[in-house]
Amino acid sequence: MKLSRVLPAVAGAVLAVTALGSTVASADTTSAPADVAPAIIDGGNAESGPWAARLFSGGQEACSATIIGPKWILTAQHCVEGGDLTFNIGDLDQSKGEKASAVNVTEHPSVDLALVELDREVDATYAKLADSQIVNNGDQVQVFGWGATCTDKPEIECQAQLLKVANVDVTGVNAPCTDYRGGDAVCASRGDGITAGGDSGGPMFSGDTQVGVASTSDRSSTTAYTHVASYRDWIKDTSGI
Repeated sequence: MKLSRVLPAVAGAVLAVTALGSTVASADTTSAPADVAPAIIDGGNAESGPWAARLFSGGQEACSATIIGPKWILTAQHCVEGGDLTFNIGDLDQSKGEKASAVNVTEHPSVDLALVELDREVDATYAKLADSQIVNNGDQVQVFGWGATCTDKPEIECQAQLLKVANVDVTGVNAPCTDYRGGDAVCASRGDGITAGGDSGGPMFSGDTQVGVASTSDRSSTTAYTHVASYRDWIKDTSGI
């Protein structure tokens, strides 16, 4: 399943790209995503997220992400295209946390993943990444992000101040489920909430393990997360983690 709109990044305005940025388009299994950005509609405030990282591009709210090692951030490829990346790390409030800047960005050549090397080491609780497929159709998983919380106005106007979480139900793993660049993905349907613009690059967790990175959403009923386990070797080769 390929959703028609990427979760856009929220850098002052909606980015016209195919990914989960600050805006999300309607589901369409035949056309390519048109925007980049997701945020969690409904759901609730997260009680914990020490691995969470808020991504800013040019000083503006853009995407969500996770810290996976002392100097490494994992996020979506479509989130890093704006450059001038900075992060607030390890706090539920997007305006707080440890601050760090990007010194190197490595984009996956064919799927919606990127690794960002920080300018300094950050002492945090690092996200544990899945090394193999641990989710299946029918499983309930959790998605986290600082994305939009509204559908009645521009998503940049309703980005979450506090990290949000929603339960979603897995509907597909890998082909025909894909991220916006055609990579392996975990697709899910709305549970008590759904991702929206600004949630892009944020994590999907099964228990205490990150299994996905937010790529696309229709901001209503379905979402697709790039499948971490499928690209674990690339993550290790790039970051050493």
